[in-house]
Amino acid sequence: MTPSASTAAPVLPSRGRLRPLGLDEVRITGGFWAERQSVNATASLAHIAHWLEREGWIRNFDLVAAGGVAGERRGREFSDSEVYKFLEAMAWEIGRTGDPGLEATFRAVVHRVAGAQDVDGYLNTRFGHAGQPARWSDLQWGHELYCVGHLLQAAVARARTRPDADDGLVAVARRAADNICETFGPDGIDGLCGHPEIEPALVEFARVTGDDRYLDQAALFVERRGHGRLGDLEWRREYFQDEIPVRQATVLRGHAVRANYLAAGAVDVAAETDDPGLLKAVRDQWRSTVARRTYVTGGQGSRHQDEAFGEDWVLPPDRAYSETCAGVGSVMLAWRLLLACGDSGYADLIERTLFNVVSTSPAADGRSFFYTNTLHRREPGTVPDDDRPSIRAAAAQRAPWYEVSCCPTNVARTLASLAAYVASTDDEGLQIHQYVPGTIVHRPVDGAERRITVSTGYPVDGEIRVRVDGDDDRPWTLSLRVPGWAEQGATLTVGTETRPVRPGYATERRVWRAGDEVVLSLPMAPRFSHPDPRIDAVRGCVAVERGPLVFAVESVDLPEGGNIDGLRVDLGRPPTPAGNRVLVHCRRLDPPDRDWPYRGGGAGPATAAAEDLVEVPLIAYHDWANRGPSTMRVWIPTS
Repeated sequence: MTPSASTAAPVLPSRGRLRPLGLDEVRITGGFWAERQSVNATASLAHIAHWLEREGWIRNFDLVAAGGVAGERRGREFSDSEVYKFLEAMAWEIGRTGDPGLEATFRAVVHRVAGAQDVDGYLNTRFGHAGQPARWSDLQWGHELYCVGHLLQAAVARARTRPDADDGLVAVARRAADNICETFGPDGIDGLCGHPEIEPALVEFARVTGDDRYLDQAALFVERRGHGRLGDLEWRREYFQDEIPVRQATVLRGHAVRANYLAAGAVDVAAETDDPGLLKAVRDQWRSTVARRTYVTGGQGSRHQDEAFGEDWVLPPDRAYSETCAGVGSVMLAWRLLLACGDSGYADLIERTLFNVVSTSPAADGRSFFYTNTLHRREPGTVPDDDRPSIRAAAAQRAPWYEVSCCPTNVARTLASLAAYVASTDDEGLQIHQYVPGTIVHRPVDGAERRITVSTGYPVDGEIRVRVDGDDDRPWTLSLRVPGWAEQGATLTVGTETRPVRPGYATERRVWRAGDEVVLSLPMAPRFSHPDPRIDAVRGCVAVERGPLVFAVESVDLPEGGNIDGLRVDLGRPPTPAGNRVLVHCRRLDPPDRDWPYRGGGAGPATAAAEDLVEVPLIAYHDWANRGPSTMRVWIPTS
């Protein structure tokens, strides 16, 4: 079904099972995500602006405009993209709140970016100017196409939130996209970017402009991938997803951010070109990746050396890379698959990743961020220097900025646009995929306006109350997602009737009247989660979850000198809720030191005495490390 051209959302497929509702139709008015959006708007965006200026990444555009960039440019080859993601985040936030201060900042940054664009549309501060490498001379690592991709996505956000704006960003993006098509079209350079991103961006820009040249170019880039055009490297061509064509791959592999961005672009191409074969290929890859290469938090990427997926079942908690940007990419991909196919499992992974990766990255004050999201911190580490960038994977705590600072801007644009991932519509009615206090207002092309209010304390409270606020003279279906973790105990109440519901979508179809109410009740008792026995690194351990939240034990909650690695969970005593925390019973294991750490002769593992049973508080994983340096673990041994 074709979306409205005015819908303010990052992704608007022209066909698919579902159509997203945008920021102009969904408002988050309270609760967990409203608080994080507020911090993002009032603290994170200003923090990002400060560092972009301080590090000279915006000034790079001024240098190009003045003709003096050589020798003075600062930042990595992809630093332009952080400016573009910052613009995108501001565009969504302006669309959400209309903040006049952000509007002024947005226009000022666009003016500086536009000044650096060459006459033919080329735009990059690292290549193509006096004293710099030539354009397109390093497709493997140069990130020129990647940067243009983020420029296009910023322009899409602006076009959909302020379609009549006169700041010029969309025109800048169009000239850059035209330059890409002329340079890399069928008769141009037979190449592609080492970091996928241009693919989904070109498709979305085609949807905004109505120009199919951009879609054709995106499809060409997708088909070029996997034929070794980028050459080899020590991590093999799978790092770039360039060792096998997209249609032949069976699982996401290589650099986790690159893999998710490429798959997202392939779904976009499949949707616009009505290509079921390409869509099926990505669906199968996603299914295998979730089943075998994804952490309990939803995080992806277990190898530090190349920020990449490991092999099947290789998910070490203490070496989890789980890059924040990979989490954002995973949400992008799962949302596109949800719109194309309508399966609730995609929304389940989005929920898990949002609550346990995306929301974990920023500190409570929104001014420092995790780049990676480990599941086991063995040493407390030190507080990063507030006055200089950190090395990405070396930071044991959230850092204010990184030498490679892709994650803060990625989190910012995701949080600002979050309302566009909450609900959708189809010819039958409305679907709610993520639960937030808020309102939904939607007018079907051929029907009366549908107005809904959602009230909930989720994710702490499992009751989701949905009230219809207007009459309709025709029946339509309200669909509420029942998460996969709610295998037993979920109910749907309509009027005086309550019925059990299973994971998937609970539906109610009727002629709705103002004041009609539906209540979805989800079982929120804490639970032990057991890993697949093929995951060697956590065999014999359990994690604790409550609703969509993963919990962790943090050393600051143990008695002085307490050792989180000496705890053994008593599975005979179920976890219990304690406000926003969960309590588990553990035994403390403190075996004596020996000259040799292995024993023979049939000796079993050391055990703790019964009197060592202690009640241990766990915190939501996304809250860890907000109280200073600490150790932490998600997976707790049982013996």
